[in-house]
Amino acid sequence: QVQLIESGGGLVQAGGSLKLSCVASGVFNMAWFRQAPGLEREFVAAIRWSAANTNYGDTVKGRFTISKDIAKNTVYLQMSSLETADTAVYYCAAQDASPLLSTEWRDYPYWGQGTQVTVSS
Repeated sequence: QVQLIESGGGLVQAGGSLKLSCVASGVFNMAWFRQAPGLEREFVAAIRWSAANTNYGDTVKGRFTISKDIAKNTVYLQMSSLETADTAVYYCAAQDASPLLSTEWRDYPYWGQGTQVTVSS
């Protein structure tokens, strides 16, 4: 059974930084999505496990960085210059390793429980 365990959410002021972590029970392509109340689930970032490929959503490019620690089976999302619009529940997601790095949430069969990120003005 695939398990994804997220941590690191919380409350931060606008302009601040926060780092999310996701520990996976196997080897997958990994991604972060977020969902704010009343809005659709939004792609944030993704990374291939077996290569250096990354992909970012347009709204977070230049502010967020996705990275991985293979030895710890952990993916990170470093969020900087946070804005109130970044407030959402952030989900870690995984898909079986492949050359494709999807930005569509429907392509990810495995999901974490979500962690709340709240950015105050």
